[in-house]
Amino acid sequence: MGAVAVPVIAGLGTAHPPSAEQDELWAGFFSGFFSGAPRALAQRIFANSGVRRRQAVVSPLLEDVSQWPTERRMRRYQVEALPLGREAVARALADAGLAADRVGLFVVCSCTGYATPGLDIMLARDLGMAVDTQRMFVGHMGCYAALPGLGAASDFVTARGRPAVLLCAELTSLHLQPAGSRMDTQQIVSHALFSDAAVAAVLVPGGPGYALREVASVTDTSTADHMTWDVTDTGFRMGLSSKVPQVLSVHVRGLVEDLLTRHGTKVSEVDGWAVHPGGPRILNVVEQELGLPPDGLTASRATLAEHGNCSSPTVLLILDRLRGAPRPPDRIVMLAFGPGLTLYAALLDRRA
Repeated sequence: MGAVAVPVIAGLGTAHPPSAEQDELWAGFFSGFFSGAPRALAQRIFANSGVRRRQAVVSPLLEDVSQWPTERRMRRYQVEALPLGREAVARALADAGLAADRVGLFVVCSCTGYATPGLDIMLARDLGMAVDTQRMFVGHMGCYAALPGLGAASDFVTARGRPAVLLCAELTSLHLQPAGSRMDTQQIVSHALFSDAAVAAVLVPGGPGYALREVASVTDTSTADHMTWDVTDTGFRMGLSSKVPQVLSVHVRGLVEDLLTRHGTKVSEVDGWAVHPGGPRILNVVEQELGLPPDGLTASRATLAEHGNCSSPTVLLILDRLRGAPRPPDRIVMLAFGPGLTLYAALLDRRA
């Protein structure tokens, strides 16, 4: 038997709904949305979020969905997610020079909407994927879902020798929660950070691009209540403990060093970091625990500023930014975090 081809990320495609400045969102909607004592706290959180602008399929400046029942939000999800996902996948396929009917596996990650038939079925149809294309839908993994999604796609490429496509599509704007007594600090933080996006990646057996060497994870189930995503009668409600950075500080260095050691490398030899920006404190903790240089997380901070926290697509947005730099990094570590409390890491090497 010949050598097994290494799975390579050969194409990326992004799609964003319309943008609004963070200051505009505060002045035009959220300053009136938060009342009483929480208003001053909310203003500080919005100002210190690290976000300058965000994207939304449903902008609160135009449409307040906070009182909508979950059923109505799910119907809107289908309307908005399909064209956004179609645009991202089409761009990724074009970037990789791959026809849709050659895709062997189509993986879709999303935790902000559900329906059957879902995005995987409808987009496979609309994009012209073959009838024997296999599909996988990954839901409710949250912000780290892109990495297990990449892992599944990578395993398929290795085992079958056929291309795979991953799509991460999140419409967090549909889950604005009602104002009132339940509007605690965790809700204010989530409303200050989250944004909408769709990003697709094409993985192929060998060739130029970023070779995916390994995907690794660690889960601390003793802190499972630190990050939650509950289905309520008025959309999905985020729970986000202020202790999350502390938990990450315990685990992130061990996860990264173990991953790198298995591939004969060290933190100092990594020249690209795609770290999910769950918020400024998350990035500060990762930077400190890994001993990164001051510019080590520039791409992550710039993505947070320009796009907010888009949940699962965000780490792929950062990878796309790194890939498009004047001097693309040769070795990239991707890191993302979410419910569990779970940390995921991936190692990529650039191939000409």
